[in-house]
Amino acid sequence: MMLNLLKERRSIRKYEARALEKEKVDIILKSALLSPSSRNLRPWKFIIVTEKEMLNKLSQCKAHGSKFLEGAALGIVVIGDPDKSDVWIEDVSIASTIIQLTAQSLGLGSCWIQVRKRKTADDGSSEDYVKDVLDIPKRYRVDNIIAIGYPGESKEAYNEDRLLYDKIHIGKY
Repeated sequence: MMLNLLKERRSIRKYEARALEKEKVDIILKSALLSPSSRNLRPWKFIIVTEKEMLNKLSQCKAHGSKFLEGAALGIVVIGDPDKSDVWIEDVSIASTIIQLTAQSLGLGSCWIQVRKRKTADDGSSEDYVKDVLDIPKRYRVDNIIAIGYPGESKEAYNEDRLLYDKIHIGKY
């Protein structure tokens, strides 16, 4: 079952103009909060954005690769607390992946928008831009935004015959 979910999950950048049911959003958020983290420190926080005006502002956080957020029903801004854990990046990445897999299991599409270490169209920091838009305290770091909605496009599932088995080494390199 998980293998099929992984094969079918694709980055979706076009969404139907349709709101998400509260029950589905609640399941996604509970899944995020259940994400594992190093030493169970849970250095992540999630900002839920559904207002179209705010999604539009956030869609401008990068020079390329974020505009599609304006068409999503939901954006989840994933932030971490580097004071709480030295592996906050790994922990928020795990939570972000669980968000995407949960969305897929609910019949929704999603796409990861990398924010950390990215630039705006005017060469500013994408992270600073998002912090300003959402009034995020300085101590937190913005890693990514997950766009979620009902898919407005379909993509072919991954084919197991095309897996890169040469990436696997057994015993040693």
